[in-house]
Amino acid sequence: MNYDDILAKLAELRNKGVKVPEDRMIKTPEQIEGIRKASLVNSKVLDAVEAKIRPLMTTEEIDQIVHCTSIELGGYPAPLGYEGFPKSCCTSINEQVCHGIPSKNDVLVVGDIVNVDCTTKVNGYYGDASRMFIIGGKTDPKHERLIKVTKECLDKAFAAIVPWETTLGDIGYIINKHAKQNGFSVVEEVGGHGVGLELHEDPFVMHVGKKGQGMLIVPGMVFTIEPMINEGKRHVFIDASNDWTIYTQDRSYSAQWEYTIAVFDDHCEILSK
Repeated sequence: MNYDDILAKLAELRNKGVKVPEDRMIKTPEQIEGIRKASLVNSKVLDAVEAKIRPLMTTEEIDQIVHCTSIELGGYPAPLGYEGFPKSCCTSINEQVCHGIPSKNDVLVVGDIVNVDCTTKVNGYYGDASRMFIIGGKTDPKHERLIKVTKECLDKAFAAIVPWETTLGDIGYIINKHAKQNGFSVVEEVGGHGVGLELHEDPFVMHVGKKGQGMLIVPGMVFTIEPMINEGKRHVFIDASNDWTIYTQDRSYSAQWEYTIAVFDDHCEILSK
């Protein structure tokens, strides 16, 4: 189905009262190829972090790896300067849910868990992903299980997507169900998002939801799924000292994984992870 056919089908469904994406959320094949190239660079940036992350490294050093690798590969670290964000990536440690700001004062020690989240801009297009790392390779078994279950939440949601059938509510339902079955909770204040032409676009992708509700997922959509799962309760707060970093309210550990996903006629593809 070509781009114009997709828009025609969306108009038909919209007239029937079906909740579908706005036309501006549908990417052309050329745009998706641009996003694919940016996403490939994005994955390589995270590969560079994975190859070098170690105990006694500061999160500022991680930021420098992200920044330098992005430039070396012909891209740019999109978070730098975005709405005033001061660094090239987010490094969220232990009870930090997301948007942790890299610092020379944050030294990683054996047993820490850290999420590194970066978005890479290449030729005007964006790829976005994040990964979890266990510093020193071993931590408390409950933290290891948290990381494993969070990844499972993401993979189960991705695997369930059927173009023209699955809704964003289905994604949230799957993630929330799997997290709760394993004794964890899902952060509701922050979610996935459209991406590709900008760092953040519509739609907002909730990680909780009801079956069959919400926007229909259709070919041409490009968005992230990035569940943030807590060991304790779901409630969070923003650090008042920087207005960015989000923590669990009960100081339980939190984990996150993120993919950039493109939807095609008969399948979905992970562009960046």
